Amino acid sequence: MKKTIKLLKKYDELTIIDAELDIYLEIPHLAYAEVKKKDGGKALLFTNVVDGKTGTKFDEPVFMNVFGSYKRCELLFGRTIESVADEITNLLHMKPPSGFMDKVNMAKDLFSLKNIFPKRLKGEGTCQAVKYLDDAVDLAKLPVLTTWEQDGGAFITMGQVYTQSLDGEMVNLGMYRLQVYDKNHLGMHWQIHKDSSHFFDQYQKAGKKMPVSIAIGGDPLYTWCATAPLPYGVNELLMYGLITKTPARLVKSLTTPLYIPEDVDYVIEGWVDTDELKIEGPFGDHTGYYTLEEPYPVMEVSAITTKKDKVFLATVVGKPPLEDKYMGWATGKIFFPLLKTTVPDLLDYHMPENAGFHNLILAKMRPLYKGHAKQFMHAFWGAGQMSFVKHAIFLDEDAPKLENYESLVKYILDRFTPKSMFITEGILDALDHSSPETLVGGKLGIDATKANKVEAPQVLGDAELLKKVKELIPDATNLHQFMRNTKNPITVISVNKTKNAKEYFEDLVSLSQHIRIVVFVDEKNNDIFNSYMLVWRVTNNIDAVRDIYVSGLMVGIDGTNKNVLDGFSRRWPDDVDCTPSVIESLKQKGVWDFEDTLAKKYQI
Repeated sequence: MKKTIKLLKKYDELTIIDAELDIYLEIPHLAYAEVKKKDGGKALLFTNVVDGKTGTKFDEPVFMNVFGSYKRCELLFGRTIESVADEITNLLHMKPPSGFMDKVNMAKDLFSLKNIFPKRLKGEGTCQAVKYLDDAVDLAKLPVLTTWEQDGGAFITMGQVYTQSLDGEMVNLGMYRLQVYDKNHLGMHWQIHKDSSHFFDQYQKAGKKMPVSIAIGGDPLYTWCATAPLPYGVNELLMYGLITKTPARLVKSLTTPLYIPEDVDYVIEGWVDTDELKIEGPFGDHTGYYTLEEPYPVMEVSAITTKKDKVFLATVVGKPPLEDKYMGWATGKIFFPLLKTTVPDLLDYHMPENAGFHNLILAKMRPLYKGHAKQFMHAFWGAGQMSFVKHAIFLDEDAPKLENYESLVKYILDRFTPKSMFITEGILDALDHSSPETLVGGKLGIDATKANKVEAPQVLGDAELLKKVKELIPDATNLHQFMRNTKNPITVISVNKTKNAKEYFEDLVSLSQHIRIVVFVDEKNNDIFNSYMLVWRVTNNIDAVRDIYVSGLMVGIDGTNKNVLDGFSRRWPDDVDCTPSVIESLKQKGVWDFEDTLAKKYQI
């Protein structure tokens, strides 16, 4: 962490904040706003950290927004992201050498791989310079942040969670939020599809407690490796060796059999009783909504060790854009070669951050035969973490660059018909709130590889169309049309909802000569002129099986919050929003410099 601070200072990528700030809301609110600035703002080092509730003043600083720009990502990787992807591609396509020079080059490549594998050291590491054991264990000694007003408590958000299989043959490094319950208990948010959850099942069946070691800090690449979507059973620290050309140096935890990097800033060790579950949450998550209370495993902390001169690393999640935008960009680039092994005709893919990544993927492919795009849809929905994608749009090689949204959307809409859609069901991320049941819900695929012949509607002005809509739907409050110059304009209608949106859609069928795609959103909390946040809202809120309607060439999408009017029996969570009084307090302290225009755009 100290080396990282020096590196970011050198490249003017760090802001040091010396004002006294609270771990409860103040520090995370500032970081939440900073990453929404142009190019991700700066990394933030908070040097005067307090817990106002207990009067505690912490010796160590809190470090945030470390990965929060493209530039900082590459500084932390120490090389271009593309070079890592190229190296993986070369390894995947390594062929038997045909001549002497081929053998020499292959020998060089293979020799470089010797540093991939983590190295276990004897003795203790710098991460174990200060030890807290038995009654001395107290999580309140760490500056763990409470990010949002409705959060169930303080959460560790940048923890490297080290676990191993029951037989000790497989190890895993993952990142999961960790709720602080009291001085020596943490909630483990292990979703059922995570490797740690698979290991938990093994220990539970054997009736044994499960060892866990949690590291914080050290080389930021350890933290990125914790998010790497590697296959089950593959040690994520192999990526550290591949990227840095030096092996991760590990030492054994004091009270568990697990090994952690010797130079991390904190290690929290403990054991999970597989017979005990406890309510975890709520937590304002990266979806921009709160994930609600659910039972999860509990870890009893057996030891905390730290460096002498430590730095506490944390992140903040909520409405986009956030630090995960940049971490996700690096991950997508690096693991593209592995994805191509499943779908060789894939040319490029992109997951827009304002759709929360898993809610939408844009993919460019080389279609070779009828139904090829649908084959890709099935491949994506069956491939590791890609299986959690809710909406996928596939385009041919002639499509514009996937990050060029204006041109890309026009390209899609000019060739879209309702027959382009493929709707099915599949597994969803545990954080998804919109499906009728947890973990399973609707999936939408759109085949935009074919140039369908489409006739444009008779487009009206917003005011004229709104007048006609209000005659049919008195609940409508406003209307705006996007992409009016395409053959499938998108009409967004805000409503004060008193009935299921399908009824609104059926009422509008008589206007099908003027409307092609209509999206319904709630009047409350939505700006129908803000396309960035509308994408966030709608991709979060829809279940494709339930919320998409078709009549002729007209398509309806229900992006409203669901309730009893929709037969929705689950609890609908609140948006993640900053607390106004906290923002006002930060302004009075002279540390809040976030423009009002950005605050409105990103609906903070």
